Amino acid sequence: MRTLEEHRAAVLSLVAPLAPVEVAVGSALGLVLAADVVAAVDLPGFDNSAMDGYAVRSAELAGAGPDHPVVLPVAGDVAAGDTTRHVLAPGQALRIMTGAPIPEGADAVVPVELTDGGATGVALHVAPSAGLSVRRRGEDVRTGDAVLSAGTRLGPGHLALAAAANVPRVVVHPRPRVAVVSTGDELVPPGSALEHGQIVDSNHVMLCALVEAAGAQVSGSAHLRDDARAVRALLDDLPGAPDLVLTTGGVSMGVYDTVKEVLAADGGVEFAKVAMRPGMPQGCGVVGPSRTPAVTLPGNPVSSFVSFHVFVLPALRRLAGLDPGADGAFDAVAEVAWPAAPGKVELTRVVERDGRVRPSGGQGSHVLGALSAATALAVVPAGVERVEPGDRLRCLPLLGQDRDRGR
Repeated sequence: MRTLEEHRAAVLSLVAPLAPVEVAVGSALGLVLAADVVAAVDLPGFDNSAMDGYAVRSAELAGAGPDHPVVLPVAGDVAAGDTTRHVLAPGQALRIMTGAPIPEGADAVVPVELTDGGATGVALHVAPSAGLSVRRRGEDVRTGDAVLSAGTRLGPGHLALAAAANVPRVVVHPRPRVAVVSTGDELVPPGSALEHGQIVDSNHVMLCALVEAAGAQVSGSAHLRDDARAVRALLDDLPGAPDLVLTTGGVSMGVYDTVKEVLAADGGVEFAKVAMRPGMPQGCGVVGPSRTPAVTLPGNPVSSFVSFHVFVLPALRRLAGLDPGADGAFDAVAEVAWPAAPGKVELTRVVERDGRVRPSGGQGSHVLGALSAATALAVVPAGVERVEPGDRLRCLPLLGQDRDRGR
């Protein structure tokens, strides 16, 4: 029997970061940089006003104060976006808006709140220092600066910075493409009229959603009956040219476990029992003529869900150019006692509240109600047979399950 860590290492050995591609900066949300982003312009690109107010020569306002303002004529306005090169003559002020270029000759901006707000003449109630309310060219970023580093997963703020630095395209690892295949004669689509012995194929819906929640994309999906020829035909012509194939069901010890039958015969996938609960039957390897990496998950919904987080999510992170071990794990304290599986890693579905966790409900591999309520997996080591209140546990956050619900 494999340990959980051994099987995760086997899965990770199948994948590597996807080859970089260049995309428009506006299409890069959620992707991982494969090369640094270098600024093409200074930020700001010119000296500009940090406030609505009046551009002045600071020396001309020496001694100004609330009770003895300096009054200057207003020679005009400078608006944001004004491309005219304004010059401030001695003894005058120019009304200026936030973001507008600082006129030649001016060295400070008096905020409008410190004046009487005049349009043709203005009383200024402060003696500004040179540079007051002025944003200097390049004080944020200089042309040629590396503003974003390779390995950064791009969020909206990163994209804003790249765009502001006048970088139209970025080099990234593409979004991993995953083919999702559910198997089993007993499975029918949601909304079907169920006959005796049939169940709804929730795994297909769940795994497609998990793939997308992980930042990858479903390249194709299918449901197959327990038919060896159908399984082989699919593997020979995988839908959507995937980077990873994900199957669920048919990997245990049953007579009709067709996925295991076909893939074991082809020799590209190794099946193993993993010392974990839920999710003991697992498999991984390569399939099809293109030898595409594949992970085979058990058919029980909770086992499949848990296995995705433990084995598939790290593989998707590596494909996307991320550290597979940076999984957001956190420590929490057990609020109540619960039993664990002797000799196996117990992955308890828990609700976390203020650093404390308790099981979200029944822990059977078929119990979807408790799964939907969970916000994390508490990882109970193999040597622990019972969790006691106050025990400290490592926990894995669940994709798309809002931890704030437990607060």
